[in-house]
Amino acid sequence: MVKIWVKTLHSKKMTRNEVFVFDGKYEESRFDEFTRFICNDLDIPTPVVLSSHVLAFTQFNIVRFKRSDFVEHTDFDELTFENCKI
Repeated sequence: MVKIWVKTLHSKKMTRNEVFVFDGKYEESRFDEFTRFICNDLDIPTPVVLSSHVLAFTQFNIVRFKRSDFVEHTDFDELTFENCKI
């Protein structure tokens, strides 16, 4: 089971806060799938996922997407995924 805590921040203040649970083990190849599902569910633009994002989440259990990681306009400054290990 994979639990990802998702936060959006605007002016360093949390504007959204949700936990998503996925079946199965975490695999780097599924990170893009997790990202697309989360963004679709929250009805926000999907960021461009780079290998550095996947590496940060895999090694440090946290990744931060800045406004520059999005092609579309966002109403937040940062999107953060944090792995909630069980």
